[in-house]
Amino acid sequence: MNSRTSRPPARSASRPLLAERHVARLLVGTLAGRLPNGMAPVAILLLIAEQGGSLAAGGLLCALYGLASAIGQPALGRMVDRRGQTRVTAAAVLITTVCLLLLPYIDAVLQPALAAGLVVLAGLSTPPLEANLRALWGAVLPDPERRRAALALDTGAQGLIYVAGPPLVALLSAVHGPGVAMTVTAALGLLGATTVLSAAPSRAWLPAVARAGGFLGPLQHGGMRLLFLAVGGVGFALGSMNVWAVAMADRHGMTLLSGLIPAALSIGSLVGGILYGRRRWPGRLSSQLVTAALLFAAAWVPLTLGPGPLAATAFTALPGLFLTALITSAFLAVDALAPAGTRTEAYAWLIAAVGTGQAAGTALAGVLSTGPSAAALPAAGSVACLGVLLGARRRLATPGKPRPRGRHRRAPAHAAHR
Repeated sequence: MNSRTSRPPARSASRPLLAERHVARLLVGTLAGRLPNGMAPVAILLLIAEQGGSLAAGGLLCALYGLASAIGQPALGRMVDRRGQTRVTAAAVLITTVCLLLLPYIDAVLQPALAAGLVVLAGLSTPPLEANLRALWGAVLPDPERRRAALALDTGAQGLIYVAGPPLVALLSAVHGPGVAMTVTAALGLLGATTVLSAAPSRAWLPAVARAGGFLGPLQHGGMRLLFLAVGGVGFALGSMNVWAVAMADRHGMTLLSGLIPAALSIGSLVGGILYGRRRWPGRLSSQLVTAALLFAAAWVPLTLGPGPLAATAFTALPGLFLTALITSAFLAVDALAPAGTRTEAYAWLIAAVGTGQAAGTALAGVLSTGPSAAALPAAGSVACLGVLLGARRRLATPGKPRPRGRHRRAPAHAAHR
């Protein structure tokens, strides 16, 4: 029995996406498991400040955490592709949890090397939950359109991590102290990862029998390398936007603005994900990528004109509307182009490229934060993304039919619905 006969397309398409079996659990569990990505850097800063350390020292530890996480994701993704999700991800989340739980008991001022080691190890072992989830959608949702809608919702919802996480840390720190905030951060990550890893689709997921790409894995594909470079420009735009938001808050004496502007982009991304997933999009995937990149770049232009605080907050939601379409199209391109047996690693490389771009954008924007060019940096990153995609259109051409998406213990793709 194939997926068409087991679930009529009309009925499946009419059901709310979150009503599909496993979808809500996997999505919510992944979001909870990834909360440390948005909470840990803030908790580290507050913890260092409480111990009497400088903001520069706290910022350095945060940068180490983000960079280590970006480096670790592709390596963990490759291990998942070879050994499955359960063992690799469970080991990673346990290491990360232990490191985060130990940090409040380390005096970073007196023991900087030990604190840095724990932060780097926590970052390197950040569980690849986002890449894992993208690999699971093919088994949970056999219909390509439903799978694309889930990917769009998934991508749009990721911004909620950075909307909910930092305020939660600030609240916990104000009431109970940064140590408790760090402990809650670790506990939420462990709870979310456990929710996903104990779900049937994750337990049933197995690596593909064959693996292509050699030592370089997905990086052997020239189009994939250019795609990763392009989404690095997206990350650059997001990282520089965060610093620009802080500079805007300082300039106008509105501390709340530093959180409102990134929140506006995240909300726009969530709305864009819902809208993007509700309809079919014409044309080849490479054309969709270029169109989304063009709209994303154009949406940053109003922010280069020096708007006031309220206008800047509203305008920042515009790039968010197109961010989900761009990132979702990039993941679909990875899905189609990744060599056999390297899909999770390829997803992780895409995620790492965004993270690396964010780090670069944050660093450069920090240097230029007081200059007039700071507001133009997000637009520059998005234009760079568009330029790379325009040059890579032929190399990003995808096959007409999707390839099989790995193995499952229950062989039929619709088995997860039983």
